[in-house]
Amino acid sequence: MAQVPAVPNTRRAAHLALLSVLGPERLLQRPGLAASERAALELRRARAGGPIPKPEEVVFLIPLVSPDHVGDWEAVTKRLARTLESFRAQDDTRWRAVICCQERPPLPDDPRLTHLPFDDPTPGNDKWRKLAALARHLGETQTRPAYAMSFDADDLLRAGTVGRMLARQAPGYLAWEGFVRDVATGHVARASSPSLRHPRQRPFWKLCGSCMALAHDPALPESAAFLGAMTQHEHRMFRYLARLAGLDPVPFARPSVLYELNHGENFGARRGRVGFKTRFVAKFRITDPDTLRDIIREFP
Repeated sequence: MAQVPAVPNTRRAAHLALLSVLGPERLLQRPGLAASERAALELRRARAGGPIPKPEEVVFLIPLVSPDHVGDWEAVTKRLARTLESFRAQDDTRWRAVICCQERPPLPDDPRLTHLPFDDPTPGNDKWRKLAALARHLGETQTRPAYAMSFDADDLLRAGTVGRMLARQAPGYLAWEGFVRDVATGHVARASSPSLRHPRQRPFWKLCGSCMALAHDPALPESAAFLGAMTQHEHRMFRYLARLAGLDPVPFARPSVLYELNHGENFGARRGRVGFKTRFVAKFRITDPDTLRDIIREFP
């Protein structure tokens, strides 16, 4: 299963405009909808304007690369351990993480951490198939309303993020701001929306896949089906599909994710997609020592 191509921007704008006029039922009758668009509209129709149940926990869905696809499995598992430690350091304990991989990685003794075995032998990049398996598993096992967030195994979550999400109870959250660290240089940049002063800035959600959490309703099969279809696209499609599903996400209250690149086993590096991010960090490097100390403290 390859990554599903993005819907062109012009079609996205047209479908959002038509949705406000036609509603999901009639928009679903239009030909040429992508499977993810159809899943979003089916979820919106199934909810029928009813309230979104209040999430009671956060579930992180982590696709982990196979040991056969990397040069240093120990380095991969050490980075995963740092990711999981950023979860375990949260002051609000209402979270779980499911790690999908062919081989069970070393995991802390914590009942909130689960390994989902993956045995699909299809050759090639399996990240998208693992995300699909994680969404199916969520639909089969989750019994309480929750925020579901796909999370890469080398990113870090800011301290206090779980508590802030559950306190606010938004339909979803999108990382407009976040931090990007170039491991090769140690430099850190802040990603945020472009401005007149910095027209070449980038919203964090356009740089990193660990960028959106959405309310999941376990009473609706369409909810997990939508999450599975959405995560078959690159993360730049997430916001559009969430809006189509009626789960328009609000910005995280603070920059909540730190994305690390150039550490040797980045997924993007295997696709030749890291060069411009390296240049981004160099251009928008943070030099203020107080800000850097805050980042070190908030991303343990």
